[in-house]
Amino acid sequence: MSMTPEQARWFSETFDTLVQSIGEAVLGKDDVVRLVLTAMLAPGHVLLEDVPGTGKTSLARALAATVQGSSSRIQFTPDLLPSDVTGVTIYDQSERKFEFHEGPVFANVVLADEINRASPKTQSALLEVMEEGRVTVDGVSHEVPAPFLVIATQNPIEQAGTYRLPEAQLDRFLIKTSLGYPDHASTVQILQGAATRDRSAALTPRISTQAVADMSTLASTVHVDPAVLDYISRLMEETRIAPEVRVGVSVRGALALVRAVCVWAAAHGRHYVIPDDVKDLVEPVWLHRFVLDPEAEFSGATAAGVMSRIVAEVAPPQARTASA
Repeated sequence: MSMTPEQARWFSETFDTLVQSIGEAVLGKDDVVRLVLTAMLAPGHVLLEDVPGTGKTSLARALAATVQGSSSRIQFTPDLLPSDVTGVTIYDQSERKFEFHEGPVFANVVLADEINRASPKTQSALLEVMEEGRVTVDGVSHEVPAPFLVIATQNPIEQAGTYRLPEAQLDRFLIKTSLGYPDHASTVQILQGAATRDRSAALTPRISTQAVADMSTLASTVHVDPAVLDYISRLMEETRIAPEVRVGVSVRGALALVRAVCVWAAAHGRHYVIPDDVKDLVEPVWLHRFVLDPEAEFSGATAAGVMSRIVAEVAPPQARTASA
């Protein structure tokens, strides 16, 4: 059953309300907030590549407060163990049985700060939960709460003592983006409220976690015309044969884009996807999935440049057939 125009209007109004609420704590970054909300509803996860002090923790807390959810922050360091992330099973002598103690990953919004500073073994502790929504410890699976969103960060400047995220793990992130520094007006507003350490603490829930799950289910009913799917497929194929690219976008990446554009269309009040939705999201959803040829990269090629050229060369569908 496809989404109705009335449902699309409700979705758009609710989405805008959430953006406005989070924007009270994260000033001047509505475009990034919309991307993060899209990832939560798709559902998927977000990788933020940012320098320190740009509001990454505030974003995670504001999002959790707005959707009446829980949040946690994990500071990734070289000595962090997988059990520090997922939790551990401890023997209770008084009860004579093993009890599972949940780790910080059991929250609706998990901020994995500087994820590339932890060892690959610890990084991999997030792979199962990001993909399947559960953690397996000592052979027993434990479900994490829904909705579940990982916002991982990495510092693009300081690379000493870091472990580069492997392509298999990068592929787990639906969107990669950056908050960046606020503009002048937002900076002045932030400085005026310097006495307020945590703006997200003043936020009130605008929606329940169950309603977020309902929105996610509703977004999956957005109509995607076969011509749009063909367009996405042609874009994907072009990334694989581009001379600057060693490994292009996988089918998982194409599926991620389809889920994301469904949410993006509904957030704009439409019950159907248009080619412009694909153009809006193709870079944040696909760029981190590229593996460029080293020689081309040395010559100055970038994933953004390759993607821009492909989007310019691949003709989008000109008309949408009537949806169901």
